[in-house]
Amino acid sequence: MTSPTSVEPTVPSPFLTEEHLQIREMVREFAVREVAPLAAELDEHKRFPSETIPKLAELGLLGVPFSQDLGGTGMDNVAYMIVVEELSRVCGTTGITVAAHTSLGTTPIYAFGTEEQKRRWVPKLASGEMLGAFALTEPAAGSDAKATKVTAVRDGDQYVVNGTKIYCTNGTHAGTIVFTARTDPKSTGSDSICAFVVEKGTPGLHYGKLEDKLGLRGSDTRELVFQDCRIPAANRLGPEGGGFAQFMKTLEGGRISIGAMALGLAQGALDVALPHARERKQFGQRLIDMQAVGNRLADMAMEIQAARNLVYEAAWRKDRGLPFALHGSFAKLFASEVGMRAAHSAVQVLGGIGYTREYPAERILRDVKLCEIGEGTSEIQRLVITRHLDKQAGG
Repeated sequence: MTSPTSVEPTVPSPFLTEEHLQIREMVREFAVREVAPLAAELDEHKRFPSETIPKLAELGLLGVPFSQDLGGTGMDNVAYMIVVEELSRVCGTTGITVAAHTSLGTTPIYAFGTEEQKRRWVPKLASGEMLGAFALTEPAAGSDAKATKVTAVRDGDQYVVNGTKIYCTNGTHAGTIVFTARTDPKSTGSDSICAFVVEKGTPGLHYGKLEDKLGLRGSDTRELVFQDCRIPAANRLGPEGGGFAQFMKTLEGGRISIGAMALGLAQGALDVALPHARERKQFGQRLIDMQAVGNRLADMAMEIQAARNLVYEAAWRKDRGLPFALHGSFAKLFASEVGMRAAHSAVQVLGGIGYTREYPAERILRDVKLCEIGEGTSEIQRLVITRHLDKQAGG
């Protein structure tokens, strides 16, 4: 795991500076030493990586793309993607915990909050004093986010929130949760959807079941139930009716981090398959010298590098204020499907032992599947891409 493959950038590239390479080595060393030894246990026992979070915070890895004056490290989005990639390379649970906290739990406040809201919450989130979470999906509203049913009815200087959210990553461990709700219960349009911040411990906020998932089993994925939950009007992000647009913008950036997570898992699959193919002998020769196996490894390495270029470019564009939504969808879609192919190939190269829990290949296969679903399914990404193409062609 500690040895880079030949396709990994070892010198500055169009998207990576010398500082980025140094960050990668630092995070990789931490991941191998502190994260990798816990990965199997977190998966087996569905245990949240509680002991890892303070260490990540101490290294500044929970506030990478946020300004220093708000408690962040002041680095860019490329550096953030490197962090997610390297953590996911050894543990998908840890990778998604950091990605959900950063892209979904903190970024909406950082991007759309008032100065008072930013000062109130972002320093605690960026420093790792508390984790952030994001709640969009509901039992009847997934890809169709406009179908939100949770309501937030104004009552003086408060909103009274009722309804249920599902699949909230970081759930009970989050100090703040950004969520959407409809301020007009009779409305069915997006113009009545607002974004709010609710703090842990607020009366009326209840945590439902912990989801028993195929993969990423150490990630806390919860149902949230609001029962006459009163939150201050000052907790609303932006103007009334602005929530849907805010969440779509948030997801555009978040998709890049899911691409980075899938990229890390794909690289982790190659990290497992390559040494085995070099050491394992069958019929008097190494597996890697057999054309069928060698071709699999070559395809894995090639596709991983292509995915890495797409992920880094999308982040690079975001850092420079260039349009990045299309490139984010490119990165998320391609990297997640590359991750699935790489994980499948790793299990196949390892053969029978790859189907057991003795090696992490089967865990990677289970973990990476979420990347084709979360923050916009592969089908939704193709729809987004097609719409961009139509618009660019003058449609």
